[in-house]
Amino acid sequence: QVQVVESGGGLVQAGGSLRLSCTASGLTFDDYAMGWFRQAPGKEREGVSCISWRGDTTYYADSVKGRFTISRDNAKNTLYLQMNSLKPEDTAMYYCAAVEILERTIPVVTSTCLSGGYVYWGQGTQVTVSS
Repeated sequence: QVQVVESGGGLVQAGGSLRLSCTASGLTFDDYAMGWFRQAPGKEREGVSCISWRGDTTYYADSVKGRFTISRDNAKNTLYLQMNSLKPEDTAMYYCAAVEILERTIPVVTSTCLSGGYVYWGQGTQVTVSS
């Protein structure tokens, strides 16, 4: 049984930082591209950042470029999202997700992130940024 579990959310002031973590079990972690998605109340879910199975191809939404960094540790079956210079508009539920894709090209990583075409999803962790 595949389980995806996020942690690290919380309340932070604007300009602050948070580091989200996601552990996945029940799957061969390094066969899977991983991604972070978020959904704010009344808004559609958006792909924040995604990473190939090897970690050598990444995608970032324009709204987080230069502030967020995605990384993964395949030995620990763990995905990370370092979030710096947080803004109130970053407030959302953040979800971690996995999809079995071995292709690591920019178009594939980007398109699957934009479409949200991921198979396994966590329950989410809340990030709230106060002004």
